[in-house]
Amino acid sequence: MANLSNLCADNLAFLLVFVLIATLVPVDGSSERTKTVEFNVKPGGVVHTFSERIGEFECAFTYASQGGTNEQWLMSVGLSDDDRLFSCSVWRPQGKSYLFFTQFKAELKGTKIEYANAYSQTAAGGQSDVPLKPEEFTVGDSTVTHTDGKFNAQLSKLTAIGQTRHDEL
Repeated sequence: MANLSNLCADNLAFLLVFVLIATLVPVDGSSERTKTVEFNVKPGGVVHTFSERIGEFECAFTYASQGGTNEQWLMSVGLSDDDRLFSCSVWRPQGKSYLFFTQFKAELKGTKIEYANAYSQTAAGGQSDVPLKPEEFTVGDSTVTHTDGKFNAQLSKLTAIGQTRHDEL
């Protein structure tokens, strides 16, 4: 159990460092190891996908939402210095999304997910991150997706860290 706690702590530490670095990287994505880009989350119930890639690794965010108007969101992807971890964060920088999500899925291509979490509210304006209940989403080998019948339609942030299939020589 202590090893699992240490692994979770290590992953969380990496995530915090990645988010800090990602917020310092220009939105135009000028770094080769990290990239942060803006995109519109569109309501209307239609399924949309937005993706970004660094090298051979890709994060694809697929969703459908209802209500309101377009919202500006950010996606950050990053590759660790040793090429062993690929991370993806998708979030609404203003904090809470006013859209109702009917579905969501994040897929990390070329990795196996080691850590993931989803949030109904993002830390902004003095507010804290509010995680979804564990039963609201499912973490697979390469995907994080809503759980049918249990997801409460609120999503403002999703993070995932995957271990690459990097082989030692």
